[in-house]
Amino acid sequence: MDKNIKCPLYKKCGGCQLQNLTYEQQLEFKMKKAVKLLGRFHFVDKIIGMDKPYHYRNKVQAAFGRDKKGQIISGVYQSSTHRIVPVDCCLIEDEKADEIIVTIRKLLKSFKLKPFDDNKMTGFLRHVLVKRGFSSGEIMVVLVTGSEEFKSKRSFVNALLQRHPEITTIVQNINNRRTSLVLGEKSVVLYGDGVIREQLCGYTFTISPKAFYQINPVQTEVLYGKAMEFAQIDKNDIVIDAYCGTGTIGIIASKYAGHVYGVELNKDAVKDAKKNAKLNNIENIDFVCADAGKYMVNLAEEKLRADVVIMDPPRAGSDINFLRSVVKLSPRKVVYISCNPETLARDLMFLSKNKYKVRKIQPVDMFPHTEHIECVVMLTR
Repeated sequence: MDKNIKCPLYKKCGGCQLQNLTYEQQLEFKMKKAVKLLGRFHFVDKIIGMDKPYHYRNKVQAAFGRDKKGQIISGVYQSSTHRIVPVDCCLIEDEKADEIIVTIRKLLKSFKLKPFDDNKMTGFLRHVLVKRGFSSGEIMVVLVTGSEEFKSKRSFVNALLQRHPEITTIVQNINNRRTSLVLGEKSVVLYGDGVIREQLCGYTFTISPKAFYQINPVQTEVLYGKAMEFAQIDKNDIVIDAYCGTGTIGIIASKYAGHVYGVELNKDAVKDAKKNAKLNNIENIDFVCADAGKYMVNLAEEKLRADVVIMDPPRAGSDINFLRSVVKLSPRKVVYISCNPETLARDLMFLSKNKYKVRKIQPVDMFPHTEHIECVVMLTR
């Protein structure tokens, strides 16, 4: 095995594509990729890496099944397959979360509960999701089951808490559909209040089982810090946080702005965002459940202004209608947070041809040992 590879599952799992490189070489590889894709728009600043690039994932997901011998296993799906690679501990996942998942696997056997069989649609436990607040220390365990019936539910929960008293909430999520989605529609709280709280950039955020929350809290502070530095928000500015999710970026921006509007299509996320604003006593922010592009076109047509647009789209990047709406609304500044430099390059090309100029590009290593690169870009009109 290559001397750089610390993980025995490196070749089987496929999750950490760059583990055959030293961490310095990984950063060099990502930097070259960022320059190749984005260098034509502006000078690319040196990528910001991590001091400790291990066990950074605050959200750990494990699929449950059986091996060829019929033994219960838990782990990750092998890259591009539906085959489970058994995992007890992972170099990028939170260690406590991994311990909890191993305990649950052992408890299944002693409680005579079966893992779910995707082909036959029978059995009980499909997945376990563990979310941990690195700052708060709060831990949520989500048991994703194929049916609502849960034999010896109370005893199972007590046995888990006895072994891991640091768990603050346990939720059962029911997913009885033939689907590749991990979580189903219905959730039942078995212990605690069904959410955890976490601190980020001086604010407190509530995280529910379905809420999206950045999985590397250390580098998220760096990423969002750069976004605020690039945005240079003034106390009279109106800011739009597009694709706002549970309101994280908008809430952080509210400290500097006159008013912030967070726009998000997912109604559950908007509900969480409103709770988060209330939790932090923020009054100069409103969350709107709408398509961000249409919302901004309406603002432009009503001759209303926005000074800064902060956008953090999914991996597929932004769509052309949204980018046109940015141009139509014509904010002084656009801050684009991207988790995919390929789609970022495509979107910057459009904005560069339509009255915007790229002024700064900052890559951040959010996902050490994987090929993913996060970037913050500042554009001005």
